[in-house]
Amino acid sequence: MGVTGVGKTTVGQLLAEKTGWPLYDADDYHSAANVEKMRAGIPLTDDDRWPWLDRLNALLRNAEAKGKSAILACSALKQRYRDRLQQGLSHVRWVHLKGDMGLIRSRLSQRKGHYMNPALLQSQFDALEAPLDALIIDVDDDPPALAQRVLRGLQI
Repeated sequence: MGVTGVGKTTVGQLLAEKTGWPLYDADDYHSAANVEKMRAGIPLTDDDRWPWLDRLNALLRNAEAKGKSAILACSALKQRYRDRLQQGLSHVRWVHLKGDMGLIRSRLSQRKGHYMNPALLQSQFDALEAPLDALIIDVDDDPPALAQRVLRGLQI
């Protein structure tokens, strides 16, 4: 979890390769209306997010029901969003990918083809409620090194 541009999908892909677990990229599960709002630089409301979070929770519950682990790359900026995501699940481990505004802004300026408007970065930092129960990984390194830190930190 973390703000836009922090590397959730990239690190998630590397973790999926190393663990063999499926990766669910939360960005792929937004409604068309949510995508258009974000593209236009309009922050989502909680009412916009609830159905999206419920879809993601259903994916995770389905994997757990089959006895499988999964990776979810999701902003999950507020505690109530994380609570909604883990509802009904018996074992969730949070990883907070964390970086400073300057680094993330620099990454966003280089990102191509993503609908998230970089103008929303400040609103994401403003909304962020740092989790108390997460492995915190500073994203000041390359993605393979970050993935290794996650694996070591979670003892996977």
